Amino acid sequence: MKKVVLSLFMIITFVVLVFQIKPLKYALLEMSGNISKSSLIHKDSLTIASRVNIPKGYKRVTYPEGSFQEYLRHYKLKPFGSKIINYDDSEYFWQGGHIGVLEVPVPKNGLQQCADALIRIRSEYLWDHDRKDEIGFNFTSGHYCSWTKYAEGYRPKISGNKVTFSKTVNANHTKANFYKYLNLIYTYSGTLSLYHELIPIYDDKTLKIGDMLIKGGTPGHIVMISDEIINENGDKLYLLFQGNTPAQSVHLVKNLEDDTISPWYFLENDIKIPVSNYVFGRSKFVRFK
Repeated sequence: MKKVVLSLFMIITFVVLVFQIKPLKYALLEMSGNISKSSLIHKDSLTIASRVNIPKGYKRVTYPEGSFQEYLRHYKLKPFGSKIINYDDSEYFWQGGHIGVLEVPVPKNGLQQCADALIRIRSEYLWDHDRKDEIGFNFTSGHYCSWTKYAEGYRPKISGNKVTFSKTVNANHTKANFYKYLNLIYTYSGTLSLYHELIPIYDDKTLKIGDMLIKGGTPGHIVMISDEIINENGDKLYLLFQGNTPAQSVHLVKNLEDDTISPWYFLENDIKIPVSNYVFGRSKFVRFK
């Protein structure tokens, strides 16, 4: 009986993944030569902004120096052609959906999945810009866990959906302890908690670098805007990057649906938006507070 139940579970899981995760479709297209090579890629460049050229008639939207937007736009990339590597050092089974791998280490514990990778990038920005008191996230239960309290020695006691915090260890404000804090967040937060926690963006014309497209749940997914350009008519295009499940290299994705502008994306509410391994539908745009 257990084998029958297990087999049924595996079939249902496979059907769900077929509709949500579609790299094989694009792998076959690439092998047949039906996916064009983008002319907008500068292969020798090592930041997001320098890796991707701008289509004719567009210019980059300007942001203040030191802003989160500029931080993301100039995020460092590994050399062109770097592969997506899983947390266990194996290669991701499909390497055809990205044009750059970000310099974001992948912990061997497997915890840093799609939402977690973006949590890390946001948290490291706040850390590097001396805004550590702003680092904090909700658990899926809804309870807020801040870096400040964690550094002071407060730890959660979790029983089902009930969470209490008490001081159980000495204060430790080191960078090494900061990454232990992030591992805690990775364990108890994710796309579902971010979906409910973050600020929703209802007007897609106000989208900017650092905003995210999210589908909360299991399986859920999230991607972040990493660059933004505009033309004389006010039309905007965006670059997207993502982590993934299993935990793996954070990477800048191709637009596999429109090779005339790839890797740039046109984004708006209430449309299906496919990335290399996922199709967003009934999703929403959100922003860190």
